[in-house]
Amino acid sequence: MASDSLAGGVESAYTRIGAAPAIKAVVDRFYEYLVADEELARYFRPLDAGAFAALKRHQVAMLSQVLGGPRQYAGRDLAEAHGPLHVTGRDYRRVAHLLVGTLWEFNVPEQIIFEVTEVLAGLRETIAPPVEAAAGHRS
Repeated sequence: MASDSLAGGVESAYTRIGAAPAIKAVVDRFYEYLVADEELARYFRPLDAGAFAALKRHQVAMLSQVLGGPRQYAGRDLAEAHGPLHVTGRDYRRVAHLLVGTLWEFNVPEQIIFEVTEVLAGLRETIAPPVEAAAGHRS
């Protein structure tokens, strides 16, 4: 899942932004934003503390991998994990904006943020498929 441009070069994006401690801090802050958002909080309310902590660990592992760090993500396939949630395109964009905003807040270099944005754009239909695709219709 790691982007070649994110993982490439002498020093990975993961290393350049501060490795595991930085990714954990970004994810912690990102999830503060998610649960504080009135429209997105509904996705997280059903989770108990253990499930919420596991979700954050998965996010750290996935973001680390995307940024060229260790390949430790062992979660479910993204479509399988998000399918039952029926994530809307609007909610997906909202989550993506919050993640990008969090990266800006942590002074992540602009080029890395742009590359993360490209990865997010590529995942949009996997996580929040168009209604027609979700219903099995083809246009």
